[in-house]
Amino acid sequence: MVSIEYRLEALENRLRAVEDQMEVYQLIAAYGPAVDSLSGAAAAALWQPEGSYQAGEFAFSGKAAIEALVDMEPHRSYVADGCAHVLSLPHLTITGDTAVARNYSRIYRHDGTYWRIERASANRWELARGPDGWQVVRRTNRLLNGEEAARALLKP
Repeated sequence: MVSIEYRLEALENRLRAVEDQMEVYQLIAAYGPAVDSLSGAAAAALWQPEGSYQAGEFAFSGKAAIEALVDMEPHRSYVADGCAHVLSLPHLTITGDTAVARNYSRIYRHDGTYWRIERASANRWELARGPDGWQVVRRTNRLLNGEEAARALLKP
């Protein structure tokens, strides 16, 4: 017979795993609304202080650079036209205090009377749990344009 202490510890471990997963999901889900509302500080808060974000030829390192990305072109034009950064539910692997998430992202842009997909990308998020909870260490984003670089981000 399994002891109550063992069962309680197992239950606590399972609950911690579910809580970690939900926290990472919430973190990734917060990105689109932050950048679409021009809330650079909210976007930067998702990253660790030395975290980085590479999107094609653009590379941002540190919270100040990530915060400033909402004021860059073409992002400002997207928001002025009406846009939505929409991220898919990520496939998530958590190992202790680190995690890797892979997902897709799309940017919908208003174009007259309809919205079109402006960009479709593959993403790899590397995250770590710290004193402030889970945060992004590195995000890499590549356009889904047939090149191997995007497919490589999606591989387990």
